Amino acid sequence: MKKIVMMMAGALLVSTAAVQADGKKIYTEKCSACHASGVAGAPKFQNKDDWAPRLANGIDALLASAKKGKNAMPPMGTC
Repeated sequence: MKKIVMMMAGALLVSTAAVQADGKKIYTEKCSACHASGVAGAPKFQNKDDWAPRLANGIDALLASAKKGKNAMPPMGTC
C-alpha cells in the first residue's frame, strides 16, 4: 500500500511539472508579446495593480475575457 501511495505521489508531481511547462509555453507563445510589456493596455504579467480591476470582477469574468477577447486582445489571446 505504501508503495502505491508513493507511486501515485510521484505521478502527481510529474504531471504537475508537465502542466507548469505547458503553461509557460502557452504564455511565451500566446501572451508574452503583450503582457510582458503592457502593450495596448494589456495588464503586465505579475503586476498586481494592473490585474486588480479585472480580478475585482471575479474569476468567471476574467476567464470569459480570456476566452472571448477583450479590447485589443482577440479570443483566446491568439495575437
